[in-house]
Amino acid sequence: MSLPLEGVRVLDLSRLLPGGFCSLLLADYGADVLKVEDTGMGDYIRWAPPYVEGAADSARSALFLALNRNKRSIRIDLKQDAGRAVLLDLVRAHDVVLESFRPGVLDRLGVGYEAMRAVNPKIVLCAISGYGQDGPLRDRPGHDMNYLGLVGLLALTGAAGGPPVQPAGQIADLGGGALMAAFGILAALREAERTGAGQVVDVAMADGALSWLALVAARYFADGEVPARGALELAGGLACYRPYACADGGWVTLGALEPKFWRAWCRGVGREDLVAAQFAAPGSDAHAQVEAVFAARTRAQWEAFAAQHECCLEPVLDLAEALDSELVRARGMVVGLDQPGVAEPVRLLGAPVKLSRTPADTNRLPGPALGEHSAAVLREIAGYDDARIAELMRTGAVGGPPAQATEASFLA
Repeated sequence: MSLPLEGVRVLDLSRLLPGGFCSLLLADYGADVLKVEDTGMGDYIRWAPPYVEGAADSARSALFLALNRNKRSIRIDLKQDAGRAVLLDLVRAHDVVLESFRPGVLDRLGVGYEAMRAVNPKIVLCAISGYGQDGPLRDRPGHDMNYLGLVGLLALTGAAGGPPVQPAGQIADLGGGALMAAFGILAALREAERTGAGQVVDVAMADGALSWLALVAARYFADGEVPARGALELAGGLACYRPYACADGGWVTLGALEPKFWRAWCRGVGREDLVAAQFAAPGSDAHAQVEAVFAARTRAQWEAFAAQHECCLEPVLDLAEALDSELVRARGMVVGLDQPGVAEPVRLLGAPVKLSRTPADTNRLPGPALGEHSAAVLREIAGYDDARIAELMRTGAVGGPPAQATEASFLA
């Protein structure tokens, strides 16, 4: 069965999480993704513990494998003229280039969008950065929490009167960067099919994270009131929509926004007197009474309650419980990756989008060793002969798999 993005070729120059997750999505749905790594240590995440026993040194990081299945790897030194020429030869045969350097780096190297467009007018260049390719902060470094702080999202996360709470998931990196980049790439590819012209997709993780506040911002634009942490309806401000502590130290979530669900909870616990308190604020007497009701039962008892009363109540699971849950198993959200040298399939998260006719394939290719496919790619895609490849390897413009590569050898 063919995959939906079969035939799309992507050069991924990015490192770490945002670009890696973006190209992972494309690869799982059939795109031919080629990681372009430097001739030093490559993608830094290759060397991040914990390690999978038996895998090649440069493909043994569990974090690396989580982002880089279904991809191939080539090592190119973009500081050499010959290396830059190799990159542009690959651009000729690709549809997309994905990068996450600081703005202007590719231009300074002589392989920016104009150079790419000169050899391939249909190329789509997607640039993921913290603050965008223009604007006052374009050159400033940053990470997920910095972006969340600057766009107002972090200030609204946490309890009233408490400190801002860092989310466990990387909202800006993944939601603001990787997902926006994947969408932008597909939109630009569709447009290029019609016009024959590529373009630059400028993805700022700060922009993307800000877009997650669409409803919150709309309310502020309408009434001019600055929301406070813990006061937003969907972020702690309503008694009917909050996490609650249980008798055994566990937690549950109550999401009874619709009156019918709130009434079902009140009737189920024998407290119809609380029906009118659905939208009570934290700290009120009504909210304290709701807390007391939850604190009188264990998490398991509340799970049993939820099975009998339709009120949008679910347990707060730890990660081990969640990954072993019936829901995750039924939805195929834990998959196995066949990795060379590893006795058992490496467990990873599955593809989150389910297509009915052409579903994703999460096990087409193992995570690549550093530079594993350099020679093969140059023959297959760039059309180089063995003599030219050997010369590029000799000069270091292109690198193959390093002999006895270890984290220590790269960091020494």
